Amino acid sequence: MTFASDAAKRAHGVADRSPLNERADDASHSCPQGQSRIVENTGMDKVLSVSGMHCQACVARVTKALKPFAREVQVTLEPPRALLRNVDADASLDVLNIAAAGAGKYTVEIDKNAFQPSVSLGKESDSWLGAYKPLLLIVAFLLGVTLLVHSRVPGRSWHEWMNDFMAGFFLVFSFFKLLNLSNFAQAYCGYDLIAAKSMTYAYAYPFIELALGIAYLIRWNPLATNAVTLVVMLVSAAGVLNALRKRQLIECACLGTVFKLPMSKITLIEDLSMAAMAAAMLVAL
Repeated sequence: MTFASDAAKRAHGVADRSPLNERADDASHSCPQGQSRIVENTGMDKVLSVSGMHCQACVARVTKALKPFAREVQVTLEPPRALLRNVDADASLDVLNIAAAGAGKYTVEIDKNAFQPSVSLGKESDSWLGAYKPLLLIVAFLLGVTLLVHSRVPGRSWHEWMNDFMAGFFLVFSFFKLLNLSNFAQAYCGYDLIAAKSMTYAYAYPFIELALGIAYLIRWNPLATNAVTLVVMLVSAAGVLNALRKRQLIECACLGTVFKLPMSKITLIEDLSMAAMAAAMLVAL
């Protein structure tokens, strides 16, 4: 018995040689070479786009159909998407389609517009460090350079150090976002509260960061600069918190789309830290 037929039987609870299982057997042999198959990603989280759903009843049917194939299944109507956490080894894309078709006129495919993690986000492992290595290195370099610069000028206050660190932070992060502005905007509107309603804001955000970086660098109007930073970072943190609360599997756009970083608490800590520094400097003025 093939993986596909075993999985189909598990989904529908029918006999081995039912028409549904025959379709699963056929699918396991007719899958075109190179087609994405979840069986190749044992234990992974996967995001699928779902066609054919029109109401919450459809959501419930698709959820029930896909549930045997993953530790956890989350299906949404807007966008029509299914998040499968820790997908079973025998659940290929063909088998998932057969299971979905058994619940109604539904089809699923790998959602190319959604973030597809290379490791399961539900597991703590060395892969976490690998995923966030670019972000951690950039922050470490910014901290190191700022400390080295200020170590040669004794007597500088802590808020001057923060000022220079934030200048570097905004300049570097805006640079990565501007490398591919359109892709950043698409990713950012997936979780930011303002960008979700206004693509103009999504496109403008890297330029806001660039302007803030320059403002910190030249010490322009500290009151206005820190006030804007505080508001922008708190709004950004609210969007991240909302995405984390919903357990959305999406790409973090903090470094644009150059690096594929998963949305996590690291993103929230980053935004809240910048907001906290802006607030501390406002108090110090």
